Amino acid sequence: MSLLQDLYARAVAGPEYPPEGADLADVRLFGLAVPIRASVAVLVATALIVADQLRVLVPPGAAALSGLDPVKLERLVLYLVVPLGVVVLGFRDRPARYALGLGDWRWGLGLLAAGLLVMTPIILGLAQLPAFRGYYGAGSESVALRLVNNLVELVPAEFLLRGFLMFALWRRIGPLALVVVQVPFVLTHVGKPDIELWSTFVGGMVFAWLDWRTGSILWSALGHVYVLTLMLVAVGGATL
Repeated sequence: MSLLQDLYARAVAGPEYPPEGADLADVRLFGLAVPIRASVAVLVATALIVADQLRVLVPPGAAALSGLDPVKLERLVLYLVVPLGVVVLGFRDRPARYALGLGDWRWGLGLLAAGLLVMTPIILGLAQLPAFRGYYGAGSESVALRLVNNLVELVPAEFLLRGFLMFALWRRIGPLALVVVQVPFVLTHVGKPDIELWSTFVGGMVFAWLDWRTGSILWSALGHVYVLTLMLVAVGGATL
């Protein structure tokens, strides 16, 4: 086997995620055997996205708190605290089983670095398009504050979809879970520039694959934060 073939084989050699008894438990409802954990994860994730869209935790006219956007603080609660509570208190399970941890950090760092090397010129190119400049260029804050806001928003978002939801589904339906979680991910991008909306089909799959390969949402979250922050800087929505 050549060096490249060996490297590829090691890069795609992801871990197994065998289900435990509770992952396979069903409840009988009107003659149907409904998987408990997977169904709860789907319903909770959907309800939290709806709650976010309705801004249930953001009072009208809410101001930023120490520079933190109230909507992003709401997502910290809805997308991280609540599903984490479901895992720990409801499922009585370990957060690490839902990709909350470092995972395979060596491959995580390497794969993330390779991905960012590819994505950087693409983001800089897209930033020249009027649609992106119009959408992301409004307002101007320091890059440090933008970075903090992006971390507060995107780490929880990654956990909700590609941690909590994907790994609950993975232990019932296998790799199809990687595809299923693209549905809410794509739909939460409706209203953004058309190119970005279509790109989420690819970007979301790459992020989900990275989380499967490493067993952690950290690396996709860092990639997501980097891409968004770079876009904001490139279009003038964040100042150095």
